[in-house]
Amino acid sequence: MVSVLLTEQLQQVKDVLKTWKEVDERVSKLCLTSSAAVSKSTDTACSTTFKITDGLVGFLSGNFSGTTWKDEYLGVNATVTKGTNEVATGYLDGVKFTGRGAWAEWPVGSQGENQLYHFANYNFTLVATVSIDGVPKEGSIPLMGVRLDGGKKLMELLYGSGKKWQVLCSDGTTKRLKSTWDTQTQYQVAILLQNGKQGSVYVDGQRVCESAQRGLENTESKGISHFYIGGDGGSAGGQGDVSVTVRNVLLYNRPLTFSGPDAEVEKDVASPAGAGSRTKTGGEIKTEGKPATTQQVPTASSSHAVGEAAGNAGTMHGSGLLPSLLLLLGLWGFAAL
Repeated sequence: MVSVLLTEQLQQVKDVLKTWKEVDERVSKLCLTSSAAVSKSTDTACSTTFKITDGLVGFLSGNFSGTTWKDEYLGVNATVTKGTNEVATGYLDGVKFTGRGAWAEWPVGSQGENQLYHFANYNFTLVATVSIDGVPKEGSIPLMGVRLDGGKKLMELLYGSGKKWQVLCSDGTTKRLKSTWDTQTQYQVAILLQNGKQGSVYVDGQRVCESAQRGLENTESKGISHFYIGGDGGSAGGQGDVSVTVRNVLLYNRPLTFSGPDAEVEKDVASPAGAGSRTKTGGEIKTEGKPATTQQVPTASSSHAVGEAAGNAGTMHGSGLLPSLLLLLGLWGFAAL
């Protein structure tokens, strides 16, 4: 009986490893450039010094059903919420959100005691390819962001009327880009955190803000609750006809940076509720904090199961999947003796 159970568990291990390999191959065909993560069309379309799967722990793409946007690496799934008048539609490589009330929550601390993405409190990069299908009549709509335990927002990217990008930086300031976005056009956006303090936001490889995390009240938790995608869970606010498509969301356990220039911004504007011209050249990805040098931060040999040291804490944060698989393999080997 024990032998049969262990054989079944071993098969599960093999199935998981096979899935990881297959997804690795799919992701490797994507490129992180300043014109979005798109399928590789030439041998020179991607940087030869950057391996896109290094440090990659989560991937949301076309596996969407009901209210579940499944992680392709079998890790943490995102939950899609939509109101009475909002719609979320699955596509081959992403999800289309119509109305501000349609959005996805990718949990960190909100997952509970077993937090597979706990590393995000120290180091992470969240990258997505987005296209906006219509122009809001007024105001700005959250596109992607980070919410802390307690409800405050840490960083956020919004799109608004006048085709303007707006960014909530981690120091609490809000900036509006001088350049505008176009409908039906793919952009690559990224939010990252380094050493639990340094937050950065990028739009098409251009850095919008890089700043120290603002001080929070002693009674407030600084832990990250979740990432929100496509919206922030707020009311539709009369924007039900506006939609955005989010494709190929990549979560890394380390900070990345892009070699594009700093974006030109207007003066600081009022922060959004809950907050305490595109370049055509591709942006090569470099490791945050290492100027003009690529791939300097050491990464784990397995990009989906073993985390890397979180800043100066020296703590290893893993996805939790690999230890379980290794335990099953050990039990199987012991039973076979």
